[in-house]
Amino acid sequence: MTDRMPPLTALRMFESVARNLSFTKAATELHVTPAAVSQQIRLLEDHYGTALFIRSTRRLELTPDAAAVLPSVREGFSALRDVHNRLSASRDGAMLTVSVYPTLAEKWLIPRLERFRKAHPDIDLRIHATDDFADFQRGGIDIAIRYGTGRYPDLTVIPFLEETVFPVCSPALAERLRHPEDLRGQTLLHAEWRMEREAGANWRLWLKAAHLDGIDPARGMRFNMEAMMVQAAIDGLGVALASSTLVGGDLSAGRLVRPFGDSHEIAPEFAHYVVYPKSSETIAKVTAFRDWALDEGGRITP
Repeated sequence: MTDRMPPLTALRMFESVARNLSFTKAATELHVTPAAVSQQIRLLEDHYGTALFIRSTRRLELTPDAAAVLPSVREGFSALRDVHNRLSASRDGAMLTVSVYPTLAEKWLIPRLERFRKAHPDIDLRIHATDDFADFQRGGIDIAIRYGTGRYPDLTVIPFLEETVFPVCSPALAERLRHPEDLRGQTLLHAEWRMEREAGANWRLWLKAAHLDGIDPARGMRFNMEAMMVQAAIDGLGVALASSTLVGGDLSAGRLVRPFGDSHEIAPEFAHYVVYPKSSETIAKVTAFRDWALDEGGRITP
């Protein structure tokens, strides 16, 4: 045994393997090969002269020694992330990078940014629009708005926007739609991801809730981004099933209407959350955007 510290890379791979109990999952998480992970774990075991994992054909287990030191390793990496966040905040100055999925950025966030700029003229914003979850460690992301279950380990998670989902269409098309039964023969507009998930409150679920038979919930036009689906509805191409969060501005401006009024809406299982690393609680620009976004979330009109 030596007093020399092992490579940080080996400790990082140990933490990932221990958390996932899988060399393959750790390799995917760290963007390396499983062989590279195995090599680093062997290096660490040789360094300390003790086994860290009990390997079998079906499962991977921590040895008692590994289980005993794992909490300290995690605390160490947490402290390093805190140092990284603080130094990055100092290096980047007033630049704040916000991760948000594209449709929410276009339909909800951007129309409100002038109010943020007036409230915080000293903070420069960088909006990173993506459907992928923010990688706070590697992606240079300071804070994110996520749409999902709210189960995000090791992050501060704050419920943000709740929404309902309902049919919308152009004012001209709405003149032909008095009752849900009038949807028969109309073109349904779909966001593809909603069709694939029960939590997405798709047309199949809406038609079931409205007790409507004889309408194929899979027919119509499909779009891989909700913003395109909303625009198609504005252009009179059909009836979209859209969320209150994303079409609030279009409803207020009269570009869209709810043909069946305030009835016949359903609630998705997913919701919006403001998320950021726990170590960012004391970074002023992060908390400034958090507080502003939560305040905006309470507004009725954009």
